[in-house]
Amino acid sequence: MLTDTAIRNLKPKEAAYKVSDGGGMYLLVSPKGGKWWRYKYRFEHDEKCLSLGVYPNISLKDARRLRDEARQLLAKGIDPSENRKALKSANAERAANSFEVVAREWYAKHSPGWAPDHAQRVLRLFERDIFPRIGGRPVADVPAPDLLAMLRRIENREALDTAHRARSNCGQVFRYAIATGRAQRDPSADLRGALPPATEGHFAAVTEPKLLGELLRKLDAYLGTPVVMAALRLAPLAFVRPKELRTAEWSCIHWDTSDWRYTTGKTKTPHIVPLARQALAILRALQPLTGNGRYVFPCERGAGRPMSDNAVLAAMRSMGITKEVMTTHGFRATARTLLEEELGFDGHVIEQQLAHAVPDPNGRAYNRTAFLDQRRKMMQVWADYLDKLKANVTVIPLRANAAGPTG
Repeated sequence: MLTDTAIRNLKPKEAAYKVSDGGGMYLLVSPKGGKWWRYKYRFEHDEKCLSLGVYPNISLKDARRLRDEARQLLAKGIDPSENRKALKSANAERAANSFEVVAREWYAKHSPGWAPDHAQRVLRLFERDIFPRIGGRPVADVPAPDLLAMLRRIENREALDTAHRARSNCGQVFRYAIATGRAQRDPSADLRGALPPATEGHFAAVTEPKLLGELLRKLDAYLGTPVVMAALRLAPLAFVRPKELRTAEWSCIHWDTSDWRYTTGKTKTPHIVPLARQALAILRALQPLTGNGRYVFPCERGAGRPMSDNAVLAAMRSMGITKEVMTTHGFRATARTLLEEELGFDGHVIEQQLAHAVPDPNGRAYNRTAFLDQRRKMMQVWADYLDKLKANVTVIPLRANAAGPTG
């Protein structure tokens, strides 16, 4: 049996030599003075040798522990050398498929199509809040509770909107991992309703169904100009950005396909807004008044210009709807929250309809027709849902994925 003192006193010789410690383990001393632990064993009649490390990095005590672990594997009919290779391969695969590796791959594929400031915000969110917590975990092994714990840390610093964006971005990474064969499911889907509703940016939004019904009844009761009245009623149905609403052009309204097609001002991408029956009715009623001009909602002081960016807000304020309660931009956050939390639509489909330039989970680049059939259904369900809220009818949430598969 070896001792640490005996090992330290071992001197190199002209040729390498072995010093046994018993149980099949020995120390190999090289001509240059290096000392390597080895474990000699037989498996299925073949003589084999397992390296246990270099002394003194691996102490005598540690070497004996490694030898004993190898002997236990042999007792179970497992070859220690093959077991080590399998573990090494598995660890390499896990490292190659860590959440951070997959997320960076997803980001590299899709960020070239985003606006630069958006791409920078997404990467900063991952590097600051997500990677330090779950980045090293295999993407297939991130459970919902661990994901929620990461989101709670963000929420607890009063960054609820950021927590919602983090959940959405993580969901896109998980769905990409599923599409590329590195995960089986998206744990972010289990967290619907786990976070309080968020507003979009700093824009106030109503996300409580009963309060939204009251708000919609107020909007319907507005008795101002027909143009502003129509814009007020279309805003919650289409939930586009305020500038895109007020600058809508009649040439972009396609009656044959019941949709509104334009290029977004923020992401500079072609976009399609499916128009529900209720939205089409609003536009048809307005067409005799403004249909001969360029803009759907022209300025009162001249049809050659679009409606003022303050017109809808001023109308809301005149009805007592303050900026702390709701903004025109807030209809986007309202739809984003209730479509998922109350109506059960997939977040990825909703993000496409919000024109956030989010590629689909199969890695295809953003395009305006992505999930179009699901979005057409969703926009009609949304319009019907708003009608029921206005009528003060009890709405039963549809927790099932009303949008169907996302692949």
